[in-house]
This record gives sequence, structure tokens and C-alpha cells, in this order.
Amino acid sequence: MAEHPGVSMKLGFVSAILPELNLDQVLAFAAAEGFSCVEVMCWPVGKAERKFAGVTHIDVEGFTKARAEEVHALCAQNGVSLSALGYYPNPLDPDPAVSKAAVNQIKQVIRAAQILGLKHVNTFVGRDWTRSVDDNWPRFLKIWKPLIAFAEDHDIRVGIENCPMSFTRDEWPGGKNLMTTPVIWRRAFSDIPSKHFGLNYDPSHFVLQHMDPASPLKEFQDKIFHFHAKDVKIRRDRIHEVGVFAHPLEWHQPRIPGFGEMDWGRFLSALMETTYRGPVCIEVEDDTFGKALAGRQAALRVAGNVLRPYFGADV
Repeated sequence: MAEHPGVSMKLGFVSAILPELNLDQVLAFAAAEGFSCVEVMCWPVGKAERKFAGVTHIDVEGFTKARAEEVHALCAQNGVSLSALGYYPNPLDPDPAVSKAAVNQIKQVIRAAQILGLKHVNTFVGRDWTRSVDDNWPRFLKIWKPLIAFAEDHDIRVGIENCPMSFTRDEWPGGKNLMTTPVIWRRAFSDIPSKHFGLNYDPSHFVLQHMDPASPLKEFQDKIFHFHAKDVKIRRDRIHEVGVFAHPLEWHQPRIPGFGEMDWGRFLSALMETTYRGPVCIEVEDDTFGKALAGRQAALRVAGNVLRPYFGADV
């Protein structure tokens, strides 16, 4: 279960949108803009495999207590906490080498989180996008039962983001992440019944699927470990041209909170009726403010100003 309902949720952001800044600079920006926490990206050092991937604000390879003390010092210096460590690959990639590398990195992120004294790691479960959910299921269990057991041994809760990862022809037809709907969540949590296996909940992915983003909140409130705040704009003029079976990037656009389809007052009211009192981290995949660093920082600033009135004073 999440924190006590009397504790206010903390407003933060996902560090992936600031790849050219180091951790100290990310935390300093968060402090200057009044954010309380940051979800820090922990991709392996190297070339990005896709947009918003490949960001390494904490390198978890060979992570040590000494490095953890350095990170804690930076957090204390800036007055900003870490909400979670994040890494979002495809552990069920049909290429065994890609799958193995993703699983090994997830384990390293879990180890680093424990050394840092954190409780949360966020990721995807992955999927072979050319196969059905049922056909993916045996491999999902084979890979994820041991991973969740590993997380249990390290006292880390793993939050799976509900992103379909089905936006372009490279991810068609099934997408690269299984855990996208309540029906699949129930099956996954039944087959892997662990208190360390839950959700990094992003309501925008329900809007994309033409679902009510608030409808699953109460049923899954004890499984919501972490929360992303992102929005989408559905381009109905494009749907009229290409239909909903076209690749979603042809008819939708990621936006920051307040600039898309979401009614944030209604949604956050529903969230407050659950037990969840953890972090709410803004995720920016919206380049309408510009692709330069200043524009991306402005997007975070504006999104923070949109959401902050819904929170208590200490966010």
C-alpha cells in the first residue's frame, strides 16, 4: 500500500527530457523551479536506441556505496529527493541478446536503488510485438517471475508503466509492452502475486486507447507505486483521414499536462480518493515548446505551474 493518506503527494519530473545536463544540474533545476523530486534515468551508457531513451543521469554499472553517498549529498545540497530510478527497455524482445542485456540492466538498476536506500524502480515488462498477448505470456512469466523475486530480495518495488509502445511501424502490430490495460494487469498480478510488482501509472496512455484514465484507479490503488503526469492531444481531423488503425503517431500528439485531452481537476480528484500519496512526476515528450534545452525546461516549468495548484504547499 502507498503512503498514509494524510501525507501530501510530491510533484516532480522525469529526468529523460534533460539529457545534456548532469545529475547535479538536473537537481539544481528542479530546486530552482520548486519541484520536490526527480525520477532519474539509468540507461546503460552509450547510444540511444530510440527517442527519450539512452539517458544516463546515474550510471548503475558497478554502483557503490561511495557513489550513493555522492548522490545523497547532491540531493541534500539541492533539497530534492529521488522518487525512483527509471529504465524502460524491452526485456521480451525476440532477439535473445537484446532481452538478456535489458534484464541484466534492470537487475543493476534494482541493486543501485537498494544501495541508495530507495524503494522504487520503474520500467516496462516488454513484449514481442509480432505475437499475441497469449503467445507472449509463457516468456513473460519465465523472465519476470525471477526478476520480481530478485526485486523482493533487494526490497525494491518494480512499477511497470502502462505505455503500449505502439506508435510507429517498427512497433506494429502489438507494441513493445504487455501491461497496457486492466484485463492484462489482473492476469499479470494473479500469476505473479507479489507486493513488489505493481504499476508506474500514466493516465495519458488510457486516453490514447480511448479509455477513461480514472476508471482503474480504485481497483488497482494498492498496485500504484509511482505516477507519471503526461497528456495527449487526439487529432480527430487526422482520424477522419487515416482511421484509428493507422499508426498512432499519425493521429495523436504527446502534450504536457494542461495542453491535451485530460481533465486534470477531475482526474486528480479521483486519484485523491485512493490510497496513493506517492510522487507525481511530469514526463515531457512534447516538443511544441521547442527542441532546445530552454524550450524543454520551459515545458517542465509550465506543466509544473498547471499541476501545482492541485497539490499542497509542500510539493
